[in-house]
Amino acid sequence: MANIDYYLGTISPFAYLAGDRLERIAERHAATITYKPLDILQLFDRTGGVRPANRHASRMEYRAQELSRWSDHLGMALNIKPAFWPVNMAPSSYAIIAAQKTGGGDLGGLVQAILRAVWAEDRDISDDGVLRDILGRHGFDPALVDKGLFVGAETYGRNLEQAVEAGVFGSPFYVVQESGQKFWGQDRLDFLDRHLAAL
Repeated sequence: MANIDYYLGTISPFAYLAGDRLERIAERHAATITYKPLDILQLFDRTGGVRPANRHASRMEYRAQELSRWSDHLGMALNIKPAFWPVNMAPSSYAIIAAQKTGGGDLGGLVQAILRAVWAEDRDISDDGVLRDILGRHGFDPALVDKGLFVGAETYGRNLEQAVEAGVFGSPFYVVQESGQKFWGQDRLDFLDRHLAAL
């Protein structure tokens, strides 16, 4: 059985565009997924990337075109300029970490709903009320928003360190533990699928 470390920023539009494809691939190959939300902006700082706010206008113009193309290609609604972006990623990341530790709900659905809240629903994922609603809708105790703060903060920081050590530099980023193979971007999921089939 393969194990996939999934590194993501909860404000990443490309993680949103991955939809549920990772979960379907993992199910097809009986693989497990460990969700590792992190501060994607700090990851850029640590690995030679550039925060969106500091990128050249030509890069941001191309990014907007790519997002529009991919959302159309995948049939996924996407607001190029969300009402709440950028937003503090820590609360939503803590919620994912606490839900993963607790178990019992639809973790993949929770992650996708948080991303969708930013990019398709114009919701503030730093708001406790929004997170309680999303947690509850996916089978988790809404009180995890309050209960998971300590372990969330500790794991959130550790995820960033592990990402840097593993050679991760963007979101979404998938690392297969058994082979060390790395896949950056939702447009590399087909390659991840083929790799898992060959293990």
